[in-house]
Amino acid sequence: MTFTDIPAGASVFVDANTLVYHFLPEPRLGAACADLLERFWRQELLGFTSAHVLSDMAHRIMTLEAIARFGWPTAGIARRLRSHPDEVRQLVRSRDAIERVARFGIRVLPITAPLVSDAAAISQQHGLLSGDALVVAVMHEHGLVHLASHDADFDRVPGLTRYAPA
Repeated sequence: MTFTDIPAGASVFVDANTLVYHFLPEPRLGAACADLLERFWRQELLGFTSAHVLSDMAHRIMTLEAIARFGWPTAGIARRLRSHPDEVRQLVRSRDAIERVARFGIRVLPITAPLVSDAAAISQQHGLLSGDALVVAVMHEHGLVHLASHDADFDRVPGLTRYAPA
């Protein structure tokens, strides 16, 4: 199913890739992500994400901005950023994106130690990486079943309905 299939009034957890595709914007999927965020802004949908998803989004936007701005290769980008703090100070798109998420009316949910523990169990149960398992743990904690994500790994989790940009 796609973002357009999300029923009006639904509470939706927004994964990092959806936010990244909107804020960069991604040529093929960015428009669908922008449309989804507009639905949150118009209060047709209730939007949720978590602090760790915002951090993931910010990191990805930062790396992609550095690659584009400085012409750096993708391989080893995190190491290169760590060794070039003056260049990191010039990267502004991730901070702007973090601030703009709240303007769409997307509520940022906290991460607690018990949720991280729950995520470890979910990771083992469904074969998810730790960040994705934490998304599922947060969703379970808050009774959320609708997920806006391009990541098909979530399809292994029963009880979740994943909606993709296209």
